[in-house]
Amino acid sequence: MLDTLERKGEDIAALMRRLGENARAAAHPLAIASAGKKNAALEAMAEAILRRGEEILAANAIDMANGQKAGLAGSFLDRLNLNPDRVRAMADGIRAIAELRDPVGDVIAEWDRPNGLHIERVRTPLGVIGVIYESRPNVTADAGALSLKAGNAVILRGGSDSVNSSAAIHACLAQGLRKAGLPEEAIQLVPTTDRAAVGEMLKGLDGAIDVIVPRGGRSLVERIQKEARVPVFAHLEGICHVYVDRSAKPDMAIAIAVNAKMRRTGICGAAETLLVDRAAASTHLVPILDALAAAGCEIRADRKTRALYPAAKPATEADWVTEYLDAIISVKLVDGVGGAIDHIERFSSHHTEAIVAEDAAAVQRFFNEIDSAILLANASTQFADGGEFGMGAEIGIATGKMHARGPVGVEQLTSFKYRVRGSGHVRP
Repeated sequence: MLDTLERKGEDIAALMRRLGENARAAAHPLAIASAGKKNAALEAMAEAILRRGEEILAANAIDMANGQKAGLAGSFLDRLNLNPDRVRAMADGIRAIAELRDPVGDVIAEWDRPNGLHIERVRTPLGVIGVIYESRPNVTADAGALSLKAGNAVILRGGSDSVNSSAAIHACLAQGLRKAGLPEEAIQLVPTTDRAAVGEMLKGLDGAIDVIVPRGGRSLVERIQKEARVPVFAHLEGICHVYVDRSAKPDMAIAIAVNAKMRRTGICGAAETLLVDRAAASTHLVPILDALAAAGCEIRADRKTRALYPAAKPATEADWVTEYLDAIISVKLVDGVGGAIDHIERFSSHHTEAIVAEDAAAVQRFFNEIDSAILLANASTQFADGGEFGMGAEIGIATGKMHARGPVGVEQLTSFKYRVRGSGHVRP
């Protein structure tokens, strides 16, 4: 379904330069496009996805068959798989993005100087975004729609395992752009699975790309963070924790722990470590672990936990820093909220952490002392998602501290400029 380099007669570098030039040319008309025009394109994209759902599913069936033949892990196949509900969810996500307030032109702050100058800080698009992702074909729709809403052009480079699905979805996005009278080059899909294309994007395509967003496994993100010559919004991995405090309601703790781990094990917001207050060991620990085991979860635990729950396998030091993305969880008893904070600060990837507690002071301390992008109280870590935050969708989760942190939605895909109004002012 992708164009071939042979038909175009281009090498990888020339192809990617052309994509960069097209994206940069599309960025200006997109930056000044009205909210109504962008929303019309988004609505047309959603309609096209629903209308061409069977085509998307047929393309995805090819990718799934290829993935199974290649021996992809179950977690990767889960992320790759599309069904009618997931296709509808893609369309719903695009429509939710259309309903969001257009961030471009928003006045973030304004003030007057004593000399009479009026100063405004105003949101403006970033320009051209490069998105490099694996497995999840829905990223094609999410990233394209979010970038458009924020007034940015985007170059999408999906993984070879989702090549057919991504191409089918991209065709719907291009159709929406055409229908709204916006340049098709505003959302481009790299038409090759050659890994050299990633290298060209990381170089910035001669200044065409303003920021890179990776969505994938550790090896992909490590490579991008190491080699990129442009800014990167990313998280390396999601080693997420759930801490159950002595004050937690037992039934709530069970429900949250099971959901955080088992709802979808292959997403970055899935819990990988369960920490239980030692003072709650006799009341909370065994029921939670029984519920996890009944849901099909393998339990790896420290020595003190295994003394109370002998069915658990021994945990090693490596387990505390492992993103399983599977039905496996590491479990440890800790000395209250302070012990949980110490463990999380030592082993967390600073993505998402949750506390289950009725003690308001414990919750406040957890929130104050843990420096992760997303913190939750009495809620599952699986809510670490831009759509659940009311952002319509997300282009990724960022754990860095510059510009974007947590779910990267439309506001995080903007920068700002200053507008200064005077009345003949000159500086003495």
